[in-house]
Amino acid sequence: DRSRDAHWFDGDGMLSGVLFRRLEDSGNIQPEFTNRFILTDVYLSAKSSPRLTRPILPSIATLVNPQESLFGNITCLSRTFALVLRSHLPGSQKPIKKISVANTAIYFHDGRALATCESGPPMRIKLPELATVGWYNGKTAEGEGDQTLDKGPVFGGWGPLGWFREWVTAHPKVDPNTKELILYHNTFIPPFLNYSIIQSSHPSMNSDRSSDSLGMLNRPVPGITSAKMMHDFGVSESYTVIMDLPLSLDPLNLVKNRPVIDYNAKGRSRFGLFPRYRPQDIQWFETNACCIFHTANTWQTDSRKSSNSEINSVNMLCCRMTSAFLIYGAGNIAAPTPTYDVPSKLQEEEQCRLYYYEFQLPKDGSKGNILNQWALAAIPMEFPTVRGDLFMSAARYVYGCYVGSTTSGAALRSAFKIHSLVKVDVKTLIAKGKRNPPTPIKGCVDVRDIDAILASNDPQDPIKVFKLPVGHCTQEPRFVPRANGMSEDDGWLVTYVFNETTQLLANGEPKENAHSELWIIDAKSMENVVAKICLPQRVPYGFHGNWISEDEIAEQKPVETLRSWPRSDFKKSNGP
Repeated sequence: DRSRDAHWFDGDGMLSGVLFRRLEDSGNIQPEFTNRFILTDVYLSAKSSPRLTRPILPSIATLVNPQESLFGNITCLSRTFALVLRSHLPGSQKPIKKISVANTAIYFHDGRALATCESGPPMRIKLPELATVGWYNGKTAEGEGDQTLDKGPVFGGWGPLGWFREWVTAHPKVDPNTKELILYHNTFIPPFLNYSIIQSSHPSMNSDRSSDSLGMLNRPVPGITSAKMMHDFGVSESYTVIMDLPLSLDPLNLVKNRPVIDYNAKGRSRFGLFPRYRPQDIQWFETNACCIFHTANTWQTDSRKSSNSEINSVNMLCCRMTSAFLIYGAGNIAAPTPTYDVPSKLQEEEQCRLYYYEFQLPKDGSKGNILNQWALAAIPMEFPTVRGDLFMSAARYVYGCYVGSTTSGAALRSAFKIHSLVKVDVKTLIAKGKRNPPTPIKGCVDVRDIDAILASNDPQDPIKVFKLPVGHCTQEPRFVPRANGMSEDDGWLVTYVFNETTQLLANGEPKENAHSELWIIDAKSMENVVAKICLPQRVPYGFHGNWISEDEIAEQKPVETLRSWPRSDFKKSNGP
């Protein structure tokens, strides 16, 4: 429906997966493709309402559009509220208890695959068939048959405001060593930010833990004074980094004649650091306004002067934008012109770069400061990822997507198109930047454009680019390490690829038999495609993926029931 607003952040959650099945008789590997919608309350309610002509939830494009009237926004939100209430009336097949569409990312923790979205708790998914189990509340998931489901603390608590406070970041972090799940809950009501840590249930992970590190739920994080859009954060082995950026997400903006989602270019970006288990000890670091949707990695620098080393600083890599242009561009909306003057010292060119922060921790009553803050490379980059077992430590390589030639097409509108993948040797560039520091905030270590990098023949070049053939588009890659590999980058990048040159009609619509491929790329050379797996259908351009190992699939917690269509037996159903 081209007549309604649409945004890249909209839509029901859908999972596309390729299982590399190990055949028992021969030991060979057989790829198998699976594609399913996630059966959220919103999806099931909409499918059981044939007279519904528009989505239940409003488009993000409507909420961010500066041209949308106050009346239009209130009408849109009121319609959603009314539909949610109506779903609880007699005759409704599926009441909407959670409004999350679980359309952003997927993670694996403690025997559960969890699909996330910031408007609700995670949804458990059963692998490898991608069947929907039920909402996960920090203790157990619907469908697991746990009789203690309604007992004890859970995300948000059991009070009347628990529904707001159970909303979980789309990017929780799983510690590769302790196996803890670290996350936050960002809401519209004070204290605006709560913090949770979920332990692994494996006995070996908890036998030597202190009482301070045995998990926590809904711990308030002080210092946040208003509702904000927080999409990601950073976690090192010992510290957590919260980002309080000047991007508000607040329905009360409507009474101020501002969009629900609003960016203040004159505001300040605040980074809150605290020891993992002590959010009450948060320390704030302030700098120029920016938007950050994704962090790549966070690690700490220790003092090695004695056996009792101290943490001197916390380092964070992220994709930093100098405005909220992504919010608007993803909905084909022109970014609003500020109605206020932005001081020249705060003005920066429009960019989205891999960026390095080093936060010096305060000691002996002194105030901490930001030791380093500059871009590592000038090329636009997003969707960063590192090798999983080196997450929260000083990984050398960051992989991501080059977004300099990003476009949004008419047919596949509101979906950004990615034509190149990038590998950055961040260890080398950080060392170079510290030897010859760039201008703080606005400076950059490697100032080359994409053409100069592609033309380089230097085998030691700290930036390598895998450029897809003309007309091909890809998505966020995931790094898969080689078993017993010889180096950090000894492995592969796995990503979906779609050939628009041969798979689209003249009007830009996908052909009826359009299909994507799964490409396996040599991550060490960033040149060779090791394999291409032809899939039976097109995989829509999406957000985030993950690689889940054979061992993790085998160790999933038992499931008793699965979600299914209304008016059908939930027991042992796999859904559509």
